[in-house]
Amino acid sequence: MPPTPRIRTSRWSLARQLLVLQLAILLVLVSGGITIAYLDARRTTTDRAGEQSLAVARSIADAPDVARAAATADPTATLQPYAQRVLVDTRVDFVTIMSPQGIRYTHPNPALIGQRFLGHIEAAQRGGVVSETYTGSLGPSVRVVVPVFDANHRVVALVAVGITIAAISAEVQERVWPLLGVAAAVLLVGACGGWLVSARLKRQTRGIAPAELSNLFEYHEAVLHSVREGVLLVDRDGRVGLCNDGARTLLGLTGDPVGQPLADLGLSPELAAAFTAPENRTEELHLTDSRVLVVSTTLVSSGGRAQGTVVILRDHTELQTLTGELTTARSLAEALRSQAHEAANRLHTVVSLVELGRPEDAVEFATAELALAQELTDRVMTAVAEPVLAALLLGKAAEASERGVEFTITPDTMIDDLGPGVAGRDLVTILGNLIDNGIDAVVRESGARPAVVVTARSEEDGLLLRVADNGPGVPEEAVGEMFRRGWSTKAGDEHGLGLALVVQAVRRYGGTIDVGRDGGAVFTVRLPRQEVST
Repeated sequence: MPPTPRIRTSRWSLARQLLVLQLAILLVLVSGGITIAYLDARRTTTDRAGEQSLAVARSIADAPDVARAAATADPTATLQPYAQRVLVDTRVDFVTIMSPQGIRYTHPNPALIGQRFLGHIEAAQRGGVVSETYTGSLGPSVRVVVPVFDANHRVVALVAVGITIAAISAEVQERVWPLLGVAAAVLLVGACGGWLVSARLKRQTRGIAPAELSNLFEYHEAVLHSVREGVLLVDRDGRVGLCNDGARTLLGLTGDPVGQPLADLGLSPELAAAFTAPENRTEELHLTDSRVLVVSTTLVSSGGRAQGTVVILRDHTELQTLTGELTTARSLAEALRSQAHEAANRLHTVVSLVELGRPEDAVEFATAELALAQELTDRVMTAVAEPVLAALLLGKAAEASERGVEFTITPDTMIDDLGPGVAGRDLVTILGNLIDNGIDAVVRESGARPAVVVTARSEEDGLLLRVADNGPGVPEEAVGEMFRRGWSTKAGDEHGLGLALVVQAVRRYGGTIDVGRDGGAVFTVRLPRQEVST
């Protein structure tokens, strides 16, 4: 059989899309981190450059030789060598000492000595400090200008110290390269981790695209809740993992049982055991209080490890009812066949008597046989108004007669009305199974003449049904187990369902069933009168 085709709704599987999404998020996070780190490093380096320039400028301005040299006729001769030494020792990019009017006494480029300083010096001229980023003769730089005071605290010179932006950028780059290495490592590790996650997800989702997964889920939900059969998933811990509407209806559950242990659902021990059986089960019959269920289970495993059980439930109640009715019809047909056989024998007897010239004896014999046969029919039809139940009793009487069992319907048998809410087929189920069991029991092990006695009558508070036999009876230790599905004294797998169906029907009407001994087994069923809601 060719594989079922699947409609692809996307070229990329869920695993691939997740991998790409993970890599994109990782790339954004790493890029953002690098950007923030770079900006922070640049701000930190710029601030440090400003602090360093201010410290160097103050040191120069506080040097006594600088103030004295500024008061000489040729300050450059003394201050230029001094400024060059400071440049070498402090790793700043320029040191400019100038007059209070901004005329340079020193400069890294001697050609610019004597020219006006490029930048703002007004605050320094008034004794303050200037800190700025300005584009001068050496390009953009972070610079500080401070005043030089003489002994009388007059401004006799100005000192400008700066570090170029190019130098600051070079230092920032030195700090960023390790960050780039770390970012690359993070990207690599993240990509490998994302690939591993993607590969695992691809195995688990079988490469299905997200849209297809969504469609499969919708189809799954639609199919799960539309089928009449019950579907349950039971995990290896005995908890319900999934339960569709059909299963809730068939098991009589209220609410959502998902996540609950089977022990908390009120199921019979046999049914709960079937749901968690360590082997597959096929077409097993189980009874609840109101239904006959066909249960099939299939174990689910992954990687050699048991994951749980898939349980399929089908309602067998109606089929079981029809089977019971068919059995009743067969019994009636067999009874008619038996009666036809007996009637043929009697007719031959009558004909033979006539041929022998004894017509009076023939008439007497035929009249007696007809009266005997009609008596039972008249009594049953008069006592039991329900035709299905009357037919059952007549059929069982004929069957018992053919099997050599004395079948007695007590004189107090009288059912003129089943009462509201009572179905005749349920009474057929109860009486039919009890009578069959009684006949089978006395035929197998009755010491005296086999006999079955049936009583069925209406009472003020409901119906009473009693079946007694003179067989071996029911052992006391078996009374508690005999109504469980599968219990039987007969050989074969097809037995053990009749009494379970009886107790199911009795419970459905809120009745009781008692088992006693009186020379054999006595089954007494009481069905309370049913209240009909309006």
